[in-house]
Amino acid sequence: MKILLDTQCWLWWIASPDRLNQNAIRRIADKKNVIYLSVASSWEIAIKYSIGKLPLPEPPWQFVPKRLARDTITALPIETMHALHVAGLPLHHKDPFDRLIISQAIQENIPIMTVDKQFEPYDAEIIWAN
Repeated sequence: MKILLDTQCWLWWIASPDRLNQNAIRRIADKKNVIYLSVASSWEIAIKYSIGKLPLPEPPWQFVPKRLARDTITALPIETMHALHVAGLPLHHKDPFDRLIISQAIQENIPIMTVDKQFEPYDAEIIWAN
């Protein structure tokens, strides 16, 4: 199974896995699953780090690639179709990073693992992590 983690779930997986439910932990840890983190999440992490909203033990250009490699999580590139598809999404969610992740999930037909209830109205499969 393929799973696209939203940014919060990935950060919890790294720093506070006890905040995820057992189903989420089991699915992320299962090596039969292909786990993705959107490049939009890396961008969001970099921005929040640079403005002081996300403390990390090392700069994001070291932190993110090391943890992706350690956990065999694949970066999901942002394609033109992902970005353009955002224009057709209803405005249930205002966060531009989350809207791009939702677009990627829909376009790539990959379920999103999230705790964010604002993902629910979209035409994407959700795996609840809380």
